[in-house]
Amino acid sequence: MVMPMEMPGGSVATGDDEVHGAPVLSRDQAEGYVAMVCFKHGPPRLQGVELEWTLHHEDDPARAVELTDLARALGPHAPTTVDPHSPHLPLPAGSLVTVEPGGQVEISSAPTPSVAFLLEAAADDDAALGELLAPHGLRRGEHGLDPHRTPRRILRTPRYDAMEDFFAAIGPHGSRMMCSTASLQVCVDLGEGTEAVHRWDAVHALGPTLTALFGNSAVMAGSDTGWVSARLRSTLATAPPATFAPARTADPVAQYARMALEAPLLCVRREQGPWAAPVGVRFADWVADPSPVGRPPTTRDLDYHLSTLFPPVRPHGYLEVRYLDAQPGRGWMTPVALLTALLSRPETVGRVLEATEETADRWLSAARVGVADPGLARSATAVVELGVSALDGQDLPRAVADEVTRQLQERIEDATSRRCSA
Repeated sequence: MVMPMEMPGGSVATGDDEVHGAPVLSRDQAEGYVAMVCFKHGPPRLQGVELEWTLHHEDDPARAVELTDLARALGPHAPTTVDPHSPHLPLPAGSLVTVEPGGQVEISSAPTPSVAFLLEAAADDDAALGELLAPHGLRRGEHGLDPHRTPRRILRTPRYDAMEDFFAAIGPHGSRMMCSTASLQVCVDLGEGTEAVHRWDAVHALGPTLTALFGNSAVMAGSDTGWVSARLRSTLATAPPATFAPARTADPVAQYARMALEAPLLCVRREQGPWAAPVGVRFADWVADPSPVGRPPTTRDLDYHLSTLFPPVRPHGYLEVRYLDAQPGRGWMTPVALLTALLSRPETVGRVLEATEETADRWLSAARVGVADPGLARSATAVVELGVSALDGQDLPRAVADEVTRQLQERIEDATSRRCSA
């Protein structure tokens, strides 16, 4: 069932508006719409996770994986972009499988109020995906960037055709982001009132510290990049400034809405023909003058435009934290447990902002040298101490909490040892 969508100003989309979207008649209306759909305030109750991996042949990790390989391995769980006739069934614990342009596989969990259930369900579907791939000689990578192959797109859709052409005009990083990267994404509720602003600030302020602590993408196509997180480097450089972290502000909702309207169009949906957007046209320009595109924009066009923005934290009505590299094995559990614990209580969120005050804007240093940056080493130590203490308030089984604590302490000890020997 499709529920009617409430539009800015209190009107309700019905009829053709449900299918095509309501006309966007002004920039103020567009910014109001972005604020409404991207920042849905409510108690911070749910969390989810998206796990992404590069994919490789077991006998030759550098050999390209083809769509036919994925279709055979995923079977009824394949997305329709891989097999148009697939029923796209969820995995046993409820996660859906998607495939990225370069053949990366991703599972997206259902949201849940229980961190313990989230970790258990995602782990079950992680294992189920491995069982689908293994009989076909396929295995998942353990890094945030493909260490074996150069970028190569295997998924052909009008969206990805247009995006690849747009990114190519900027530089090589867009192609790497699309085809060679794998991230760990944590999804959390926004919160209410001033709490929402603090949570927004905290997830951004944590970005450099957690990037430094969990950076896992130094090698690309057999060569050392010299970066701890070359994945994040490519993501930030894909389409600046829309891919940069925003400056801290008292009104992040208005700030994000302005950014979204100022961002250039990456693609325009069409029933026929390519989806290439007019060069240099921003969504705000499309609202002001529809002639370069050939028709006025609708709210559905704006929804789609929002899906082509790739900042480190993307609001979807909830917050999608996108700055973490994929981790080896079950290593993804540790940053998920840490981040959800750090956001679990308002007083903890306040202490996060204090612990990261020195490093909240050190994105490039975090991606390049990680905890070799002394300030990031200090904030990592403070964040881990805070997170470990906050784990006690989560619903995690004691064995899981102990293992997360052990892994976090080992990371801090390893970082300290490497700094002392440098």
